[in-house]
Amino acid sequence: MNYQAIIDKYYPESNELKHILMEHSRQVTDKALAIVDTHPELNADRIFVEEAAMLHDIGIFRCNAPGIQCFGTEPYICHGTIGAEILRSEGYPKHARVCERHTGAGLSLQEIEQQNLPIPHHDLLPETIEELIICYADKFFSKTKLDQEKTLEQAIRSLSKFSNEGVARFVKWSKMFG
Repeated sequence: MNYQAIIDKYYPESNELKHILMEHSRQVTDKALAIVDTHPELNADRIFVEEAAMLHDIGIFRCNAPGIQCFGTEPYICHGTIGAEILRSEGYPKHARVCERHTGAGLSLQEIEQQNLPIPHHDLLPETIEELIICYADKFFSKTKLDQEKTLEQAIRSLSKFSNEGVARFVKWSKMFG
């Protein structure tokens, strides 16, 4: 798979949004690959982790998030499911699962329903080791502060605004990958 060709197809212009996407995705990818390399016992597919981490936010351009140069119409919470639709249409269903399952620390059906989120009403929790690693790595990087990696405490604090369930999942992953 040539993930750069897919990115270029949906982000044909070199602009600030593409810069944000590429920088954020590279940071997440580097952290995810470091986890893969540090934990060979997990038997994670390194090539897949690189591809899927680079593509996990492909759907942001269709969302309304002006602070990161996204001027679409959809709520930002939808970027994962939008990315999943894109990657399924490109023939990459495994990569699509990473897109739809990386938001927060994944989202359970209960969290989706309690928060009345405008995304499909079924569990969107990471399941494979590769999905877990990418979701975990993503929590350390913001698209608004590209020059900073969050500490574990900052990532937990950020997640705590949304769900205690998500915090518990993230803390469990930090023990696996830390």
